[in-house]
Amino acid sequence: MNNSEKMGAIAALCMAAVYLIAMVGYLLVLGTLGDFDAVQKVALLVDNQSFLYILNLIAYVIAGLVMVVLALALYERLKAGSPAMMQIATIIGLIWATVLIASGLIRNFGMGSVVDLYSTDPSQAGMVWLAIESVFEGLSCATGEILGGPWVLLVSWAALRGGELPKALNYLGVVLGVAGILSIIPALFLMLAIVFGMGKIVWLIWLGIVMLRSSQSAEVSIT
Repeated sequence: MNNSEKMGAIAALCMAAVYLIAMVGYLLVLGTLGDFDAVQKVALLVDNQSFLYILNLIAYVIAGLVMVVLALALYERLKAGSPAMMQIATIIGLIWATVLIASGLIRNFGMGSVVDLYSTDPSQAGMVWLAIESVFEGLSCATGEILGGPWVLLVSWAALRGGELPKALNYLGVVLGVAGILSIIPALFLMLAIVFGMGKIVWLIWLGIVMLRSSQSAEVSIT
């Protein structure tokens, strides 16, 4: 249990770090993409392919693997108080992790294909990238809010019912989970996606600190 708690703490803090790295990295390179046409977007990918490849690995593939660790660690901690709810939450968390990894792989392999095509046919490369981007954005929206929202909500609700984790942390998780779910409403998407994304970083850091302290306390009591 103590080992699981420590791994979960590290996973939560790693996920928060991944989100911060991704946020800064994508803003630096892709912040002006909205003003570009498809060919210009591919040209930007060509100029930044290595950086974006690594960033996609961190933001999606590594994040997905870390998410598996966090979901299982939280299941171990919270299953006694709400076994059925945590089973559902863990399944959603593992699906979220799978979609995260798939999103990153699709974006990286797609980017490699359009970069190769760009040297011979820039216009065709732009059209191919639009198709790849549509698939990626559909998956990434699912990972961020449609799956992430219910997972955060269920985990926080289970922690409240079982008297686990600080109440303020759990209430924050409930609010963020609801915000993530409601972001499926088109008119609310941008605002609630920002609330969920930024709030999730705070929630993960707080969660990681709490779990790390719990694991350290358990080690002291054992010794």
